[in-house]
Amino acid sequence: MISVSNVTMRYGQKLLFEDVSVTFTSGRRYGLTGPNGAGKSTFMKILSGEMDAQKGTVVRPRKVGVLSQNQYAFDQYRVIDTVIMGNRRLWEALEEREIIYNKPEMTDEDGSRLGELEGIVGEEDGYEGEANAAILLQGLDIPDELHERQMSELQGGQKVRVLLAQALFGEPQALLLDEPTNYLDLESILWLQEFLVRYNGTLITISHDRHFLNSVCTHIADIDYETIILYNGGYDDMVEQKTAIRTRIEAQNEQREKKIAQLNEFIARFSAGTRSSQVNSRKKEVERLATTELARSNIQRPYIRFEQARPSGKHVLEFDNIRKAYEQKDGTPLQVIDGFSAACTRGDKIVLMGRNGQGKTTLLKALLANASGVDEKDVSIDSGTVKWGHEAQIGYFAQDFRASIQPGITVNEWLHQFDPEASTEDIRGILGRMLFRGEEGLKITDALSGGEAARLLFCKLMLQKPNVLVLDEPSNHLDLEAINALNTALQKYEGTVLLVTHDLDLIEEVATRIWHFSGGPNHFHIEDFKGPYSEYQQKSALAAR
Repeated sequence: MISVSNVTMRYGQKLLFEDVSVTFTSGRRYGLTGPNGAGKSTFMKILSGEMDAQKGTVVRPRKVGVLSQNQYAFDQYRVIDTVIMGNRRLWEALEEREIIYNKPEMTDEDGSRLGELEGIVGEEDGYEGEANAAILLQGLDIPDELHERQMSELQGGQKVRVLLAQALFGEPQALLLDEPTNYLDLESILWLQEFLVRYNGTLITISHDRHFLNSVCTHIADIDYETIILYNGGYDDMVEQKTAIRTRIEAQNEQREKKIAQLNEFIARFSAGTRSSQVNSRKKEVERLATTELARSNIQRPYIRFEQARPSGKHVLEFDNIRKAYEQKDGTPLQVIDGFSAACTRGDKIVLMGRNGQGKTTLLKALLANASGVDEKDVSIDSGTVKWGHEAQIGYFAQDFRASIQPGITVNEWLHQFDPEASTEDIRGILGRMLFRGEEGLKITDALSGGEAARLLFCKLMLQKPNVLVLDEPSNHLDLEAINALNTALQKYEGTVLLVTHDLDLIEEVATRIWHFSGGPNHFHIEDFKGPYSEYQQKSALAAR
């Protein structure tokens, strides 16, 4: 159980939350929600003890698993040791035990201390520690051959998964997970969902993955109206309850305002007459009926609408025998795309699915190597032919999208260069739809947060009006409201879509066709399934019998 009493936090003039008192009960799984900037990560740091609240107290259990946000903090340690560090008491005992064993001679005091340390190791299940850590790593797709490697040798996404295993290690009484699905592929996300549903302690997680929150959470703790409100159920349940409560209060206020207007009219007509007692009575009634003041919600919903300047031809893309390899650290080539061929027609919405490192981004970049209007530096192909169809106009959202945004200029200037004929009102209108309000258009591009930079890329796509969208993990830095807006926009878009995502709602609700990547590390395979994800799942289930 984690208990919070009268906690307040503000930055300058901005109040995040005030006098918050809430109890997170053992056995329940809480999603911590709210738009970017609402204070979710700040509140999580207060819960973990990493940050002190400006006012109030937090009571937490002895063993709390926390997902570290610093990918580089453990670079000098082995992967398996990094996971075991999740149980601080066990790790400190193991380190001290190692120091004593490495002494040339042990004193009686050392021997006594060793007995105490062995007791701690036993209590914390330390003799099975490496085996338990290995199970967590395997579930998160960190293969056995990496367990003895240094953390510095791992890629960024692999490090995040090791840090997630660290948070889960040692059966903590509470888990605090800030964006645990970031950089996880769909299989790892599904494994994590199953693990957390079985978890018996107190779970508090921040996530922008609606499907994850609906699948895992028994309650939602929503940061809004400068406080934290608990709702039963998952994210969709919270939205429904929150909307119903506000609608009811607004309806009650409307009725009260009508009644107050009638009473004030009576008071105005007869205040100077002989009906003073009735006037006084109605004045008291007006005071009693004073409307409930609705605090202003901090939720901001962007509006995304992808249009086409003109439609493409029926045959959008044809490619044959695409091959692409990368040179590994030992100098040998790794063939990632090995002779894949396909054709896409207008209106196809193709989702590229598979575990990380199996070639999804590589294929997109190979297909874009000779595409008109795409000037990304790292798009290339080794062999094969790619033919984009008549009038195909491509809008590209790269996974490393920050490299696409020119530094040192304002948001307005950067966006305007993609349509010099657009009026100032047009530019402001598109920026406003993506929540760049007022003077925010004068913000320098270098100062943009990850979420702001992603929203600016969508502004570019809306301004360009392409008939083909190539999107590589576009939801990574978006909050839930923006992801929902993206989902709706892609469903309504009449052009062609190539989409890499691990967001199950996007996969289920957008895809009309699946390219599924599998295999590795030396043999990769791509399956082209013409149909939605639900049909692909049915086919896969039948094949597995």
